[in-house]
Amino acid sequence: MKNLFLFLTLLVLSVSTNAQQNQTQQDSTKTEKLDEVLVKAVRVNATSPITHSNITKKQLAKRNLGQDIPILLNYLPSVVTTTDAGAGVGYTGIRIRGINAQSTNITINGIPYNDAESLGTFWVNLSDLASSVESLQLQRGVGTSTNGSGAFGASINVLTDAVSEKANGEISNAFGSYSTRKHTVKFSTGKINNHFEIAGRLSKINSDGYIDRASSDLKSYFLQGSYVDENTLIKAITFSGHEITYQSWNGLEDLDILANNRTFNTAGMYTDENGVTRFHEDEVDNYKQDHYQLHWNERYNNNWSTNLGLNYTKGRGYFEQYKEDEPFDEYDLTPITIGGETIDETDLIRRRWLDNNFYVVNAGANYKKNVLDMNFGLSYSSYIGDHFGEIIWARFASDSEIGDNYYNGQGKKKDFSLFTKATYRLNNKVSLYGDLQMRFVNYKTTGLTSDRINLLVDEQYNFFNPKAGITYEFDAKNNLYFSYGRANREPSRSDFESNPNIKSEQLNDFELGWRHNNEKFRISTNAYYMLYNEQLVLTGAIDNTGTPIRTNSGDSYRLGLEVDAAIQISEQFAIQPNITLSSNKNKETFFQKDGVLENLGKTNISFSPELIAANALVFKPTDNFQMSFLSKYVGEQFMGNNDSEASKLESYFINDFNVTYEIKLKSIFQSIVLSGLVNNIFNEKYISNGYYYTYDDTWSSPGITTTIEGAGFYPQATTNFLIGATLKF
Repeated sequence: MKNLFLFLTLLVLSVSTNAQQNQTQQDSTKTEKLDEVLVKAVRVNATSPITHSNITKKQLAKRNLGQDIPILLNYLPSVVTTTDAGAGVGYTGIRIRGINAQSTNITINGIPYNDAESLGTFWVNLSDLASSVESLQLQRGVGTSTNGSGAFGASINVLTDAVSEKANGEISNAFGSYSTRKHTVKFSTGKINNHFEIAGRLSKINSDGYIDRASSDLKSYFLQGSYVDENTLIKAITFSGHEITYQSWNGLEDLDILANNRTFNTAGMYTDENGVTRFHEDEVDNYKQDHYQLHWNERYNNNWSTNLGLNYTKGRGYFEQYKEDEPFDEYDLTPITIGGETIDETDLIRRRWLDNNFYVVNAGANYKKNVLDMNFGLSYSSYIGDHFGEIIWARFASDSEIGDNYYNGQGKKKDFSLFTKATYRLNNKVSLYGDLQMRFVNYKTTGLTSDRINLLVDEQYNFFNPKAGITYEFDAKNNLYFSYGRANREPSRSDFESNPNIKSEQLNDFELGWRHNNEKFRISTNAYYMLYNEQLVLTGAIDNTGTPIRTNSGDSYRLGLEVDAAIQISEQFAIQPNITLSSNKNKETFFQKDGVLENLGKTNISFSPELIAANALVFKPTDNFQMSFLSKYVGEQFMGNNDSEASKLESYFINDFNVTYEIKLKSIFQSIVLSGLVNNIFNEKYISNGYYYTYDDTWSSPGITTTIEGAGFYPQATTNFLIGATLKF
């Protein structure tokens, strides 16, 4: 309650929510940048009846000191972020309106980025992507039709660097707590002969992590070659990331350790032959992902433009684990006899591999004339993922051979979608929006899972996703909008592993909003009602790879109010607060406790706080100097769906301080930008994520079933800092 009181006091002093970009409506394709056509099919404009926030390259740069994109988006409305290593580097996650990352659609230049099988987004594979982002749009709710797995409550679409008119370069270095360091080099040739440009980035990020041994060794690059003239833009882009992160997905279940040694990491822990506790030095996740994109945008006249996008993604890697006393039969090993003793278990080190190929073709067209703006698009993708495991060392190797796989499995997924969307201005006040999408998904699996269980899936999904909306413009500064959207989404591979009879989920989303925009005061307020059928909610539990387990919840809903504003108090001082109030409920929940199935009635949906709020106090005494005091409050939430006190995550209130100062120069360098970030200034010992599980004890008291509850927690870093310098030339 103390944290809530402090934050609401701050909020009352400032009013309510974060900034939306002030975009002007464009009446013809002639006035649009060809770079922006890359994402036009999946983005909306300022007056569209879709709830959204825009982030620019300049806004990202102020806090881009090595932390991942989810952490950089932490202060947007309805956003909750977390990180396994505790300090924003490595594996990070984002939930929007309480909706997990598997239900958030991510695209990069219109190309789907979500993993086709897990549906998750692993930002760690593309470290420092923020340094190559031109702009980013986050849509809350169903949003507009997009490519790849459907948006089921939120979508994030990223546009990478635009073509630069002039040659330029950057050298950026940052250092901070937990031996965190970031080194980035960027360049652009500018337009050569007024048509060609080559640009690129090379990055390296390292961190020891807040959690013990939760280190990150991240390398990435971005390279693009462009041809541009008045009506044509062709871009060939390649970007890649290689991550080696020490595992920290176990969390902490022991409350005494959590209270007294909150950085303790159980991953890699084992007992040697002398009874000494040790930690396997290579208990790591090691994965590399390469992306190759080709984009061709063509403008034929003031009314017509087209775009074509091709993509190939290659991913491969493994995570390594030391396991003690593993039964032979779990690895298809034959018991052996040594000195008359039968050996049927062993200590071993295993690697679980994923090797995948992902192909995408996107095509679209835009027609714009006077009162009509239409988009047509289609997307086809094909995914093949090989899953296999190998033992790289064993105390007793039985009859195994080097290179043997103890399981093999494969997943294949084909995804085809097409859409038509249009905005039609009835008059100077009213605009109508319509969006129709058909999506056809085929998913097949063969072979064994990592637990050596046969997984045979052969499912075909045919989804129809209609959307419609209306915008009423009172004047140039005010508009009111209402929209309805339907979304359908297929289960993931891990969903099928936990329940072969898992169902697809459906969402009907209703959004009602008002926007006001002038030079000194901008505000966007919207109410939403998201009505679900068979929503795949997080159970709270995780599997043995740290992947959250989901289940169908029957009928459920999310009802909320979001307010997002920016108030310019004076030329030097601005306030940018936001708040989300929501109610997130499963309409009927059944839970088996002590051997008896109980109907708990209406319960809270897991990981869905009723109050999320943020605020930025921005002081800019000169054009080249800015200080920001950032505050974030997240209310209490349950990690399960049975409202158990054992599954509760307490509320938290954290504050960061960000400063940037640009020194203009006249020779060698164009400028030097100095930046600093102090996270969690008041040293709050908070937890932003965890897991919850139950099991039945039938052995302690014969004939009696007792349900045991357990929970694990991911502590986040106390006060820490990052400082950096960027040399621009």
